Amino acid sequence: MWIEQDNTFCNAFRFKDFKVAFSFMSDVAEEAEFQNHHPWWSNEYNTVSFRLRTHDAGNTITDKDRKLAAAIDTLAAEYGGEEAA
Repeated sequence: MWIEQDNTFCNAFRFKDFKVAFSFMSDVAEEAEFQNHHPWWSNEYNTVSFRLRTHDAGNTITDKDRKLAAAIDTLAAEYGGEEAA
């Protein structure tokens, strides 16, 4: 579940292993480039964490963040990802 924290939209996903997590990240990178909205993210083994906010809107959460979050959710489901607590 995406949560709003400190003007940032946050979530993390856990995958079967690093290879799957990395493949997921590659597809997210393509989508982010397509949307011209690039996330802050980190990866540790099979977990990918995201923090989204719109820099050119004063570092707040906007519809651009929600649109990218929805695309990330779709991709995570395709890769068998589960939300990490």
